[in-house]
Amino acid sequence: MDLVRVAVRVFLAALAAAWLSMTVSAGARAQSQDSVDDPVLVEPAAMSPEAGDEDGDHHAGYYYPKPQTVEHYVAEVYTLPGSDRVRRQSFIIGLTKQLVGGQYAPPYAVFAKGDKSDKLIIVGLQDGQLNTIYRARALLATFTSVARATSFFQQNTQPDEATFLDLLKLLGFRQVTISDGKDFAHQIIID
Repeated sequence: MDLVRVAVRVFLAALAAAWLSMTVSAGARAQSQDSVDDPVLVEPAAMSPEAGDEDGDHHAGYYYPKPQTVEHYVAEVYTLPGSDRVRRQSFIIGLTKQLVGGQYAPPYAVFAKGDKSDKLIIVGLQDGQLNTIYRARALLATFTSVARATSFFQQNTQPDEATFLDLLKLLGFRQVTISDGKDFAHQIIID
């Protein structure tokens, strides 16, 4: 469980840094909230392997729109022994407790899905956040910077070359989807 605690700390520190950068635009968000669009009723997709797009991503259309972009990341590390469903769920549980227990409402939700909890999903909870591939990659780059400073990352990777996606590979995640929760979704397959 030591690995899970370290991974949660790395991720939380990165979330804090990302949160600070997102709150700078709070004034702009407050102004944009004055003009509310007409509500649109959406029927949720059925949650079965047959539902969703033709590629079998049955979370698309339920938690996020179908990803406009998909990329493959070849990790620099191997999944650590013992990085199973329970470890990944523990990572997410610890992270979620920290997110909802903070002083401010979290700017996005983070959760794991799939039979093995090996699909990490990050969904923005505020309009205008995580709505471009560049913002999604910037969030991951922020997470990478914080991860590289930890002793865990330095002991288990080549920290000057490894990324946050390598940390996820150590934990056994195989896919990351980042979405604004409205129109944009970017998916990364971790090989």
